[in-house]
Amino acid sequence: MKELQITTDLQIFESLNELPKTVKELMKVASEARLKAYAPYSNFSVGAAILLENGEIITGSNQENASFPSGLCAERTAIYYAGAKFPNSIIKTMAIIAGSQNHKTITPIPPCGACRQAIAEYEIKQAQPIELYFMGEEGEIIKSNSLANLLPLLFDKNVL
Repeated sequence: MKELQITTDLQIFESLNELPKTVKELMKVASEARLKAYAPYSNFSVGAAILLENGEIITGSNQENASFPSGLCAERTAIYYAGAKFPNSIIKTMAIIAGSQNHKTITPIPPCGACRQAIAEYEIKQAQPIELYFMGEEGEIIKSNSLANLLPLLFDKNVL
């Protein structure tokens, strides 16, 4: 038997004021996108904003459905729209803000497993990492230089 040890390097920012100006602005856009979430079942709203290499910013918010699996997360809403509208543009950065409508969310909320897989697909497609910044409604922000830090044992086209 062998042992596999996996380590991840993430950066933690204490507040939005510590972020680079472009990322701070992207987080603001993600916060505005969160206000457009349709979350009557979970009462958990998420907003995502993507900065493309061409300077375009694409947003998404979670959209729930009474048939729960039919809903879609903010991250996938944004990344699929970016892929549909700008299929050849590189995704540079994704900002995510999430929180409960029932109480203040102050811990950083990372993408769910399905969103991690979708983001990984785009990293592989473009052969470049995507910077991810995520937070709750307020408080610390976590930065990952690549989705690979959040999903190290990746399922991709090479196994098909």
